[in-house]
Amino acid sequence: MKEHRSAFRLEKMCITLQVSRSGYYKWLGAKTSAQALRKAAVQERIRYHFNDHKGRYGSPKITRLLHQEGYTLTERTVSVYMRQMKLRSVVSKPYRDRPRIPSTTTLLPRTH
Repeated sequence: MKEHRSAFRLEKMCITLQVSRSGYYKWLGAKTSAQALRKAAVQERIRYHFNDHKGRYGSPKITRLLHQEGYTLTERTVSVYMRQMKLRSVVSKPYRDRPRIPSTTTLLPRTH
């Protein structure tokens, strides 16, 4: 609406978009809340740690790193933020020692 103020009357735009004029002016003058600013700062740090560790760190490890930086968050909050940012850690499969298949040279009879 802000970009089209010169072309259209505000009253007509509000009617078309089904927005009250007072609601538009309230939105126009609204400042970002402290909670939204804190969330943006935390999400920036989450993305930094996630990329810094090549996508291997999940919410538990990132929560520990944020605690070391002085943020007070729960692991659940970090996991919710990560889900909202579509960040998912790479989970490696646990190492399994597989039995070795003997090579064919060891199965052949030895001739001395």
